[in-house]
Amino acid sequence: MTVSIDRSRSLEELERDRWQAPPPDATYLIATAHALRSRPVGTLTVEDLRLLIGQDIGLPVLLPLAVEVLRDNPLAEGHMYEGDLLRAVLTRNSTVWSAHPELARQLTFIVGGLSVLSVLSPNLRSEVERFVGAIQNS
Repeated sequence: MTVSIDRSRSLEELERDRWQAPPPDATYLIATAHALRSRPVGTLTVEDLRLLIGQDIGLPVLLPLAVEVLRDNPLAEGHMYEGDLLRAVLTRNSTVWSAHPELARQLTFIVGGLSVLSVLSPNLRSEVERFVGAIQNS
């Protein structure tokens, strides 16, 4: 399923919400998140998606894009470790998945394709099991 998001537009444009510039003493995370919100979403890298999703920024726009990436490569890696995008997506609050049941279904299918969970780190395997259990119980 292809998501109909204008990938030439930024989160600021898509959400119609421009943030004020970060303070001069902003942390790397804050400064980076602010800068990424003004870039076209189609130019965001796996690392950019991981960072923003991990901070619960732009989820209605970015989760569908992340699920597309994960469909092609469930263990897509940003700058941290193999599967870091998957972990960022899996660990969003359960209310996010209640609001986006089709995405939850797709993600359940993707992680179900990781038939050999032994290829996953113990932490990531635990997150997969927690996510699948939460979706099945909702």
